[in-house]
Amino acid sequence: MSQLNYLEKLLDGVEVEWMTLGNEHAVEIANSGRKPVKAALRVAGETPYYGANNIQDYVDGYTHDGEFVLIAEDGSASLENYSIQYATGRFWANNHVHVVRGKEGLNTRYLYHYLCIVNFVPFLSGGGRAKLTKGKLVDIPLPIPCPNNPEKSLAIQAEIVRILDAFTAMTAELTAELNMRKKQYNYYRDQLLSFEEGEVEWKTLGEVALDFGRGKSKHRPRNDPSLYGGDIPFIQTGDIRNAAHTIQEYRQTYSELGLKQSKLWPKGTLCITIAANIAETSILGFGACFPDSVIGFFANPEETSSSYVEYLLSSIKTQLEGKGQGSAQSNINLGTFQNLKLPFPPITKQERIVALLDKFELLTNSITEGLPREIELRQKQYEHYRDLLLNFPKSHSDEAA
Repeated sequence: MSQLNYLEKLLDGVEVEWMTLGNEHAVEIANSGRKPVKAALRVAGETPYYGANNIQDYVDGYTHDGEFVLIAEDGSASLENYSIQYATGRFWANNHVHVVRGKEGLNTRYLYHYLCIVNFVPFLSGGGRAKLTKGKLVDIPLPIPCPNNPEKSLAIQAEIVRILDAFTAMTAELTAELNMRKKQYNYYRDQLLSFEEGEVEWKTLGEVALDFGRGKSKHRPRNDPSLYGGDIPFIQTGDIRNAAHTIQEYRQTYSELGLKQSKLWPKGTLCITIAANIAETSILGFGACFPDSVIGFFANPEETSSSYVEYLLSSIKTQLEGKGQGSAQSNINLGTFQNLKLPFPPITKQERIVALLDKFELLTNSITEGLPREIELRQKQYEHYRDLLLNFPKSHSDEAA
């Protein structure tokens, strides 16, 4: 059956009625009105505590028990992808979410899938801090197939849910496997990089580097347009955070003037962030400049490799992050890394460790291969069929949906 004709075949020519979330015959708005419980006052328990974007805690007590959809009232991470959550059983919802569910004739899981494609922007108010009031919530359109035949309507809704849930189940299964693989990877990485005192030599990064120091960006102001727009890659902390083991992309470039007031680091340099995002690491896949919020490490090949040091630092990332806490913006300095003693076994053993960890890293962290790629594909598949199955014809008054 053609994908484009699937919805038409499923509906088989039946009528679709557009109502709103304010239709109290189809939708129950079960907002709790409970104010957020301060973390210091929460009693630890097993009940999920939901805020606008996700589960924030697990507490004792509950505000709801059953099957519900949670719609962010405010604080959503993205206006275009407004936060929609599905909750079952007992849970606590604070007053930053609207809690709704279907009544007779409306499948709550169908309601959840449909709300995931709604454009909420026309219903938001509040300027800089977008807010979805209950007054606007009730105006959001909702399509009900075959409204005059509740049994057939529920059967159609259930079929749509069955198809979409099959894709979300695959994604959840793959995500669970990925999380397990990551735990395995972290365990074996830490085991491979654990050495007893006296078993190997412990050296500082300066002792095993041909070049080691902070990046440079001397010109003020740093946002001077004349510094940018050339063909010299300029890497920033966000590029390092978003990369996997190797930086393959860049969003900004320096001009010749930019290069003169900076420093060009060669391909293979290990980049280490020391501000904003502490101890994020990745290796340059090309020559590039970067600011002094990034440390560059270019390995002496007779002593070590950037890959080995990158794996070493990733294994102690939590410890390094702890050194930067306590200020408004977390940061550490070059001295932290200059004084850091790390284990360096013979170069042949380092190479064996790197080869093993590269295989694990490819499976768990690569964006083009392995499980992350499969999860991405399944998510796109789900979104494709969701848009196809829920693309009901609209009347002229329903264009805001």
